[in-house]
Amino acid sequence: MQFSEPLLSIEALWLSRQSTQIAPDLIGCTLVRQTSNAEVWRGVIVETEAYEPDDPAMHAYQRRTVRNQVMFASAGHAYVYRIYGYYHCLNVVTDQEGIASSVLIRALELEQIPPWVDLQQEPKSHRVAAGPGKLCLALKIDQSLNSTLLQPGQPLWLEHREPQFQQQLESGQLTLTQTTRIGLTKGVDLPRRWYLSSSAAVSKKG
Repeated sequence: MQFSEPLLSIEALWLSRQSTQIAPDLIGCTLVRQTSNAEVWRGVIVETEAYEPDDPAMHAYQRRTVRNQVMFASAGHAYVYRIYGYYHCLNVVTDQEGIASSVLIRALELEQIPPWVDLQQEPKSHRVAAGPGKLCLALKIDQSLNSTLLQPGQPLWLEHREPQFQQQLESGQLTLTQTTRIGLTKGVDLPRRWYLSSSAAVSKKG
């Protein structure tokens, strides 16, 4: 199988935009996870959420802290945090250095199901990574990967959309849906979530 080129060469420029621009552009890109034993696992990004400085739901909205400081780093770093004491969420840091901004990766269509995934808990293979916590479990993403620079040779990186995917978007064969975000108590009315309309791996449609 032929894979897309990594985002390494244009990463700083491409990701150094507002998260509301990056979030829909990441749909169709591939998240790549390389484990410590050099195994590589891939998933196409099918759902994202954007977080910007004016957003009350954004972790760095009020102040800079030890937890959120990577959000102020240069674009292309991973921001990984824990929720509910167990699950993790993966964000891609965006915008200019010094501006807290990120895109949450909410769901993936996995190329293959890793052998450590318990399919008795999630028998529908297309739902294994249908949610931010689920995808982190599926790809063994935790806080040890926080601040990782997303580039080949690292545990995580991004690859461009396949040309066929881009062509189908441009022709209207594939479409993106923009809507409000999920599971928030603040900024709930902001339409800053995007997903691939036809994907069965999206965490929740509508």
